[in-house]
Amino acid sequence: MFIIELLIRTFWETLYLTGAIILVGLLLGLLQNNATRNFQRSFGRNALMVTGFIGTPIHELSHAGIALLFGHKINDIKLFQRPDENGVMGYVNHSYNKNSLYQQIGNFFIGVAPIFGGIVAMIILMRLVIPEAFEAFITILVESVNFETFSMVTIQGIAAAYLGLLKIIFSWSNFQNLYFYLFLFIAICISSHMSLSLADIKGAFRGLLIIFLLVLIFNVLGLSQYIAALNVIKYNVFITGFLMITVIFSVITYFVSLASVLIARR
Repeated sequence: MFIIELLIRTFWETLYLTGAIILVGLLLGLLQNNATRNFQRSFGRNALMVTGFIGTPIHELSHAGIALLFGHKINDIKLFQRPDENGVMGYVNHSYNKNSLYQQIGNFFIGVAPIFGGIVAMIILMRLVIPEAFEAFITILVESVNFETFSMVTIQGIAAAYLGLLKIIFSWSNFQNLYFYLFLFIAICISSHMSLSLADIKGAFRGLLIIFLLVLIFNVLGLSQYIAALNVIKYNVFITGFLMITVIFSVITYFVSLASVLIARR
């Protein structure tokens, strides 16, 4: 009975650490698959090339950067190519020392790297083109973890802040700025290629198993009791807020793809 309770607790604690990333990854996959299907219906297979020449290199460079960070060896890399028979537009082949715990954990972060690489690229883009939106986003991230108790009021405050961010991004003054349209195009290209491939998911799952085992060891040794529940909540609020920017632009990309289908039908 103790072992079962230990495994269940470990499962939930692993989910607390990685659940937001996994959930956003699944949501991005759903949005991207539908958006890609819509764009192809409107503009043909070459629609992937239009968004891919920006989005795919960022996707693959994210894998490569995190792979190097975790000590993996890059054996082969292709930043961009025409979709092959499996729809692959780029890849990173890497190898690692299976006896290294650090490198095995790295598999999870390498697998989900395109999500964070895309976010960083869009944040830099915001800083350059719409700095007021960048400042608002950073303020939201900082203030989202500045609470002593977590309640519905906290959630409502964070939600209101992100609605305010949307108003700043899509303000009338931005629509009068020609660079804003370039920003939207690049953001759509990035968000169209942020979701995880099957190979990404498989690699991330290997790393996730190692993370689960580490959390299990922490629980066996009784070390998890020293991690405050409030800090775990703050971590999840922060990581969810950080990931929210990619959800926003992926939703925008999806609606743009729907609009392209309606226009193509006329």
